[in-house]
Amino acid sequence: MRRSLLLPIVLALAGAATALAAGQTIQVMPVAREGRVYVSFRLSDGFTDEVADAIHSGLTLTFNYDVDLKRSAAVWFDRTIASATVSASVKYDTLTRKYSVTRAYDGRIESADTTGNEDAVRGWLTNFDRLPLFSTAGLEANAEYYLRVRARTSPRTVLFFWPWDRHDVAGMTKFTFIP
Repeated sequence: MRRSLLLPIVLALAGAATALAAGQTIQVMPVAREGRVYVSFRLSDGFTDEVADAIHSGLTLTFNYDVDLKRSAAVWFDRTIASATVSASVKYDTLTRKYSVTRAYDGRIESADTTGNEDAVRGWLTNFDRLPLFSTAGLEANAEYYLRVRARTSPRTVLFFWPWDRHDVAGMTKFTFIP
């Protein structure tokens, strides 16, 4: 009986791990004010049927977003000014039919909540507004920078060993820092 329950859970996780690769995009919008770079981003179509199935299986599903503030270089690799990790997790309790959701920035839990509304969970996992992730202290005035946001789900299932980290979907936008 346990094996018959294990197969649907494994299939749901496999679908959730590959669900982000199906043409989703991340829209990124930076705002530099009051000594901070505020980052807003949205993962379009990130809450697929496969993701919903994985959540309803009762396992914890986490969307991890790696946010990099970079400056282009003409000759060498682009320079990374700062990096941050944003994660949003959800666990569905099949007995109470409630979702426990948490958000963390660089490993520190910023907020946690419980809800019964799946639309609220969808927004919790895919929409982020005005996150004060970076300081403007080291930025050069009137210089062009860009923000890159990469997303992946966890847990991941891999069919073969790959030594490099692969993100499922990414978004980028350029901006000029004007103090």
